[in-house]
Amino acid sequence: MKFTAAQIAGILEGEVVGNPEAEVFKLSKIEEGTEGSLTFLANPKYTNYIYSTKATVTIVNSTFEPEQEITTTLIKVEDAYKSFSKLLEYYNQVKLMKSGIEQPSVISDGVTYGSDLYLGSFCYIGKNVTIGNNVKIYPNSFIGDNVTIGDDCVFFAGVRIYSETVIGNRCTIHSGTIIGSDGFGFAPQEDGTYAKVPQIGNVIIEDDVEIGACTTVDRATLGSTIIRKGVKLDNHIQVAHNVEIGENTVIAAQTGIAGTTKIGKNCLIGGQVGFAGHLVIGDGVKIQAQSGIGKNLEAGEVVQGSPAFNYGDFAKSFVHFRNLPKIVTEIEELKNKIK
Repeated sequence: MKFTAAQIAGILEGEVVGNPEAEVFKLSKIEEGTEGSLTFLANPKYTNYIYSTKATVTIVNSTFEPEQEITTTLIKVEDAYKSFSKLLEYYNQVKLMKSGIEQPSVISDGVTYGSDLYLGSFCYIGKNVTIGNNVKIYPNSFIGDNVTIGDDCVFFAGVRIYSETVIGNRCTIHSGTIIGSDGFGFAPQEDGTYAKVPQIGNVIIEDDVEIGACTTVDRATLGSTIIRKGVKLDNHIQVAHNVEIGENTVIAAQTGIAGTTKIGKNCLIGGQVGFAGHLVIGDGVKIQAQSGIGKNLEAGEVVQGSPAFNYGDFAKSFVHFRNLPKIVTEIEELKNKIK
């Protein structure tokens, strides 16, 4: 797919300086630009590369004036970084602009779907599923019985949505993610074995949620596991049964959340954080990577460590952690002097 400098300037409401018919068909970093590529210059540290880049078109701030000869065509905009981000979003929308039902695929009885559905090859849609408008379901995906999916959702290849799940509008779920698998519920028996506790709840995902690849969200034992609107989950996250994650909370990769824990809205949670079960985490909490959370946290707390405690106290304590062997040696020397 090719675009001219003039077409791009039209999208970005920018001004072309150079050849308006210059064509690009790929994106690049400014220092790695090649013929046919589009790049941008926003950080002054990279200004020197604009004089050597082989990129065909470069987006720059409107204030930029070259001090040497350049070969790249410029598109001048108010904010080069924001404009390039806008262009990436536009490019992504064009790339995902698919529709139609590929074969082989299975659509069961009672399924209803809106306009512009894209259903890739080898997909299975269970009974009584409801799908909104402009939904894209990529190949090898599974949608179980009685699932509801809102408008403008994208499910990439290999997504698995178990029965009874409810998904809102404008949600994106990446490859390998499983929504609605059984919660980890087993009752110990007198003979040392474990009897499975039936998991008969569901998962509710509200609007504008994005879930990364290979993440698992378990269905509730009773009631619902709930991912509130605007939540962003990274790859390889485990969300256990009956967990609730508040609006606009962001969680990085490899975090594990045990059953029935409630996380507030606008929280920032680093990678590899572990939550014990049945906790209540307040709004606006920040948790540093690799922390272990074993108790409730009040709104606005910032914590680190395992078990986690106040971030400022952790930073001060870490100085002593690192010097512990030296401190022990000094104590032993003092003890010997006293003797």
